[in-house]
Amino acid sequence: MDRKPYPTDVTDAQWALLQPLLPPVRPGGRPRTVDLREVVNALFYLNRNGCPWRALPHDFPPWSTVHEYFRRWRRDGTWAQVNGALRTQVRQAEQHSAQPSAGIVDSQSVKTSEDGGEQRGYDAAKKVKGRKRHLLVDTLGLVLMVVVHSAAIQDRDGARVLLALAHRLFPRLQRIWADSAYAGALIEWVYLSFGWILEVVRRTASGFVVLPRRWVVERTFGWLNRYRRLAKDYERRTQSSEAMIYLAMIQLMVHRLRPG
Repeated sequence: MDRKPYPTDVTDAQWALLQPLLPPVRPGGRPRTVDLREVVNALFYLNRNGCPWRALPHDFPPWSTVHEYFRRWRRDGTWAQVNGALRTQVRQAEQHSAQPSAGIVDSQSVKTSEDGGEQRGYDAAKKVKGRKRHLLVDTLGLVLMVVVHSAAIQDRDGARVLLALAHRLFPRLQRIWADSAYAGALIEWVYLSFGWILEVVRRTASGFVVLPRRWVVERTFGWLNRYRRLAKDYERRTQSSEAMIYLAMIQLMVHRLRPG
């Protein structure tokens, strides 16, 4: 590295952990000339500091190159795969099974930028015009699955999409906790479709109170709020919004496994 490091740069130990999880050079193509470590550093910088693509500092690779790697790895599922691989390592380091048996689901409505993009709507309950981030996390708060959709879609309907995708990847899941927005017919649907127990944790007191199990996913949203790129949804495509959340979790888990 020939430049002064930024606080978001990965250390040598972190890069040794992350590099084997990234796609190798495609066979038969031109030799790779870009430094992948600098691409990752640029993406961590952008996500944490919230700058536009074109405002990336000039000592990183060209913004168009960084964006092309982000887009390519979004389309082939690399970000979700790296998130999954690191999550397994964190779980095992915390003396948990590699695959979770329980999870917590919740959503967060966020405004979109003035550029718009696909799948926007109005969340009447939160009074937010934009998109909704639907998360399924494990009992450590690590993201299992994320789906981003219009804020106008009800939590119960968004959860059906989220849990149907999760069912294919997490065969050990048995129980999911949620708030009262997920009560009703969804509970029976989840059991009949997947054999899971969806347990609603209801609020029993007014004002701020830490609710069993539900605080875990709220903490995850708190982690994501540290990333300025996620303060709003600036992405044109919901798949890019999902990838930015995976990218934030990847950076968090890398730091947990290899503190800087």
